[in-house]
Amino acid sequence: MNIKRIIVAALLCALCGVKLGAQTYEELIQQSYDYADRGDLPAAEQALKAALHREPANRNNFALLSNLGTIQRRLSRRDEALTSYTAALGLQPDNKLILSNRAELFIERGETERALADYETLLRVDPADVEARFRRGVLYVELKEYMLADADFEQILARDRESTLGRLGFALLDKARGNYADSEAVLTFLIGRDPDDLRLYEERAELYFLMKKNARAMADLRRVFAGEREPSAYLYILRGKIRLAQYEKEAAATDFKKALDLGADRAEVEGLIKMTY
Repeated sequence: MNIKRIIVAALLCALCGVKLGAQTYEELIQQSYDYADRGDLPAAEQALKAALHREPANRNNFALLSNLGTIQRRLSRRDEALTSYTAALGLQPDNKLILSNRAELFIERGETERALADYETLLRVDPADVEARFRRGVLYVELKEYMLADADFEQILARDRESTLGRLGFALLDKARGNYADSEAVLTFLIGRDPDDLRLYEERAELYFLMKKNARAMADLRRVFAGEREPSAYLYILRGKIRLAQYEKEAAATDFKKALDLGADRAEVEGLIKMTY
């Protein structure tokens, strides 16, 4: 057996610590899917752990570990999710989905450099991965490495001059550089072309907030919050800031508290909550 697989198997035996019933490995996996479909994530997690414990050396455990990490992430247990994703990558180091999921988790944890490392690996495995290149470019924008971001977004457009991600990247770059009018023009154009892409409304809402166009920002956020996807902690913080600017302190406090529930940085959010008193 591969030494790396032995190490991961030993880790699973030590960490899973669940009681095994009579179910087989395959039955436990199916049970995890059934629980997840019903929205019972803790039970789905336990079923996956039981499957991993049942056959700790199974060659398919990378997929179970990946699913386990995603469930733990949805439960806001980010340390455990990181352990699961990292164990999965120990079995399949170049798996694009797991690398992407771990990179996103690193971003949620505020570990930008580690997220960049995963995107570097992703782009080494598949240089044509547009999503990974866009996300790396966004991280470069946040780090104020504007030339590196520009290069990533330009490579995306070199493959497809009509790429939404490429154009969105330059809109984000303009926003970061303070070129608000140019950023607004690009975002409005993209929304006109694809009015169902809620990510575009999120970015324009933030831009409008920076431009002190709070009514327009709130209109874009209403569109986002009406969508099927659960808004992120950041979006609750953004809406809370807009409400605070509109003197809606009670509603702002509610948004900030919801952001805390979703795992936002406590020190940052508690400072915002104090502004609602």
